[in-house]
Amino acid sequence: MADYEALKDQWSDIEDKDGIRLSWNTFPSSRMRLTRVVPIGALYTPLKETSSPLLQYDPIICKAPCRAALNPFCQVDMRAKVWQCPFCMQRNGLPQHYKDISAEQIPPELHPSNTTIEYQLRRPAPSPPIFLFVVDTCQEEDSLKALKDSIIMSLSLLPQYALVGLVTFGTMTQVHELGYTECAKSYVFRGNKDYTSQQVQEMLGLGQIAPRPNMQQQPGRPPMPIGGPGARFLLPVAQCEFQLTNALEQLQKDPWPVANDKRALRCTGVALSVAAGLLETSFKNMGSRIMLFSGGPATEGPGMVVGPELREPIRSHHDIDRDNIKYYKKALKFYETLAKRIAHNGHIVDIFAGCLDQVGLLEMKGLVNSTGGHMVLTDSFTSSMYKQSFARVFNKDEDDNLLMGFNADFEVLTTKELKVTGLIGHAISSNKKSPSVGETECGIGNTCLWKMCGISPESSYGVYFEIAGQGGPNQLAAGPQKGMIQFLTYYQHSAGTYHVRVTTVARNLSGPSGDPAIAQSFDQEAAAVLMSRIAVFKAEVDDGPDVLRWVDRMLIRLCARFAEYRKDDPSSFRLEKNFTLYPQFMFHLRRSQFLQVFNNSPDETAFYRHVLNHEDVSNSLIMIQPTLDSYGFDHEGGQPVLLDSSSIQAETVLLLDTFFHILIFHGETMAEWRKAGYHEQEGYENFAALLDAPKGDARDLIQDRFPLPRFIVCDAGGSQARFLLSKLNPSTTHTSQGQYGGATAQTIFTDDVSLQTFMDHLMKLAVSGTS
Repeated sequence: MADYEALKDQWSDIEDKDGIRLSWNTFPSSRMRLTRVVPIGALYTPLKETSSPLLQYDPIICKAPCRAALNPFCQVDMRAKVWQCPFCMQRNGLPQHYKDISAEQIPPELHPSNTTIEYQLRRPAPSPPIFLFVVDTCQEEDSLKALKDSIIMSLSLLPQYALVGLVTFGTMTQVHELGYTECAKSYVFRGNKDYTSQQVQEMLGLGQIAPRPNMQQQPGRPPMPIGGPGARFLLPVAQCEFQLTNALEQLQKDPWPVANDKRALRCTGVALSVAAGLLETSFKNMGSRIMLFSGGPATEGPGMVVGPELREPIRSHHDIDRDNIKYYKKALKFYETLAKRIAHNGHIVDIFAGCLDQVGLLEMKGLVNSTGGHMVLTDSFTSSMYKQSFARVFNKDEDDNLLMGFNADFEVLTTKELKVTGLIGHAISSNKKSPSVGETECGIGNTCLWKMCGISPESSYGVYFEIAGQGGPNQLAAGPQKGMIQFLTYYQHSAGTYHVRVTTVARNLSGPSGDPAIAQSFDQEAAAVLMSRIAVFKAEVDDGPDVLRWVDRMLIRLCARFAEYRKDDPSSFRLEKNFTLYPQFMFHLRRSQFLQVFNNSPDETAFYRHVLNHEDVSNSLIMIQPTLDSYGFDHEGGQPVLLDSSSIQAETVLLLDTFFHILIFHGETMAEWRKAGYHEQEGYENFAALLDAPKGDARDLIQDRFPLPRFIVCDAGGSQARFLLSKLNPSTTHTSQGQYGGATAQTIFTDDVSLQTFMDHLMKLAVSGTS
């Protein structure tokens, strides 16, 4: 398969242009058993920054119920000014302003290279973006000060017309009235009471309609919001920056006394439901972010995850497995219900946790996962990891607009050969049925339309498909046919306009013999990421061992189907080049923190799974199979080496990137020389340069990553080295002494099987035809 590299480059170009990677780039023409090995799936990044044109008019849409947008695959009758939709075959007239088109002069959306195109719609958004800060005051002074400083700093990063508000909570929840300038004024809610939306609105005086405040409209900027009663609490940055800065600076640690053997009383659940109640009065379906900054677990009121007694530990994975959990189910139900309500209103929840212990991310994850918010897990708000990650939320494009979209709807249309089975990513179902919806369900299924309250240029979604037809003998009489998919993403741009991004992809259907063309079209990297999303989705509801068995079963079937071998002869087993890496991706996925919860807290597991379901193919692959580079005297710069214990050598420095951690590991001799200070002595400049090289490369890796990875520097034999050892293939364990790797390689004490043993078993099972 000599042209695999060429195919890889082609897929990479398509990803740059359309933000999409498919697991199979040729679709089977009949319902073969692809779904039982690796389903047809697409990993799509709707807001990927591409060079596609931005058109300043509304798209041309096919008649209802189809509603597909005009695209390069449509057949257009230039003389009659009629176009035929490839999805439903209906003929549609072109509007009057297309009267001058000809074969030489075609509009951008029909140009063959514009398979992705973005439209800026004419109607403006009803309100500027809204940022409601929900701040935990039960923290140490230094942590609270760092948090206040970071929020005050963020006000300078927000557009002046954005609306901002402040809710603070500890034992009680306070909503600050920023429109009241005479003195600081806030409304207080009890922390142990479950308030309904109605009660919140009555207590804040939001029931009656207030007169519209006199606000000057800036030309070219989004309209001011419907004045409404909520305007006292949410005001444009330009108008209330002084008030809000003052309110933040005067924030004190929660005054409620805390005994030495108790946790602070913290009513996180009430604060979130009050924030949701405030936004849903006048700002329904208007782009809004509820940004929660939590310094510890909820210990009071609805949504509490642990009691106030310190002797009562917060739940672990072990407790959840044994059903030994006091508050978990009730808290989970509370936050899930709240998540549905907030997502239904089109608002986003971000959670920034700054605490050495858990804060209850496991219970609250639905708030973020349903609304497309950010989840950032750090030890403290004083850490640079938090400060830099938070600042990156407000990244801007070259036109000085925030790189975030609000209130998105995402629709998938297919031609009759394909059906959509579901989506895995940060979204909720809009329950829209159409001929494109399949019978089976994978992830969030039974719909062709999803709602994503928050969407960013990195947000990627796994969309899964099945083949509809049984495929008859005359299917390909008319030459090679194409299966087509169209993705429509409709969202509120941060500049106050609505945009629609349209991506249309077409792929050949395989011939009657099927397999060779299908096998050649397999993108093992995209397939590994799409499969890992399904595995994580299953892990949320099934037992760990069941999920691992499912991963193994699918892998054995794939190898049995696409490898070359003689039956019952493992030594004859051979995989084509575009399949060879896939088994090792699955080997590392099985051992990863996404499926193995040992040594991770439930909050960490929720965080890792959240990030995996958000990133594109290349970033997700780093999480599944981290990259390892070696630096030594015998070569310039870092060289990629195997993620294997045999790569640990005494005279090298290793750089490991797991996406969540960037780790520099000094081999035994290197560590001794560094401790002896050789790098500071004359004549050892090359040693000093060698120690600096991985640091420079680590800085480049951290450059634009979100959230910021944890940076670790460690030595052979040090306690932090466990972060490296846990990721390596244990080819040299305490049971394999004397095998290859010899005495120079690091011995890893583990009962995990090595990749070699895993492959031996895989070949044996694949050639014997058992699955």
